[in-house]
Amino acid sequence: MEFRVDNWVFLKVSSMKDVMIFNKKGKLSPRYIGPYKIIRRVGQVAYELDLPSNLKSLYPVFHVSMLHKYIGDLSRIVLVDNVQVTERLSYEEAPIAIVDRQVRRLRTKDVVSVKVLWRNKNVEEMTWEAEEDMKYRYPHLFLLPKEDQTKHHSL
Repeated sequence: MEFRVDNWVFLKVSSMKDVMIFNKKGKLSPRYIGPYKIIRRVGQVAYELDLPSNLKSLYPVFHVSMLHKYIGDLSRIVLVDNVQVTERLSYEEAPIAIVDRQVRRLRTKDVVSVKVLWRNKNVEEMTWEAEEDMKYRYPHLFLLPKEDQTKHHSL
């Protein structure tokens, strides 16, 4: 892929959750941030981007594989203000809420899953996760408010 100076591109970032938990890409696939303007070509396969001040700690030259041409699809934009991008161009995804729960019977045991709304994802990108794993990693999502706890204990 080739770009020109003054083209606008998205910069690829990856979620640390994909790497640490699933060990593969898929459900929470990489996203792009930007768009950013190309200010010069560096060699055959790299470009320098005009990065905003909050990303000035990053080296501004990126390999072409890290870039995606901006076509005007606003649904692909993730504002950098909302994502803490590390120097390794990754970010950690975090759940906001559990929105649904389901129990599936598998031969001899029940498997409980919860539907999770993620911080940097759209509502359409909610995922089903194992309830046990989510309770272990994010116990605060399963705490009941005080009034719900008293109702629950009185039943």
